[in-house]
Amino acid sequence: MNDRNKTMTDGQREWQLSKRSLMEELRVLGFRRELGEAIAANLGSPKAMRRMTSYLRQVKPRSEELVVDEMLAICSEIAAWKEKKASEEANARYNEILYYGLD
Repeated sequence: MNDRNKTMTDGQREWQLSKRSLMEELRVLGFRRELGEAIAANLGSPKAMRRMTSYLRQVKPRSEELVVDEMLAICSEIAAWKEKKASEEANARYNEILYYGLD
């Protein structure tokens, strides 16, 4: 293990491993490295990258458009999930105010 890996957190190692798997799957399918870099940057999280890697392995898309379309779908679902969680949190706070008042 090199010095850089010793200073990485578990989350950073997980992110790096997920990105590496995604990049390798794209390479096997014949896509450019730049596409993989852009997809990894847009997806952002290891879970999203693993989901994209799974899609690539199962579907084996032949065009960049299909790959980008799936990336956008994953990003859209993540944004909708985050919005739902924020709405639930706001609703919980509102209900607390209704129940306990502003005091």
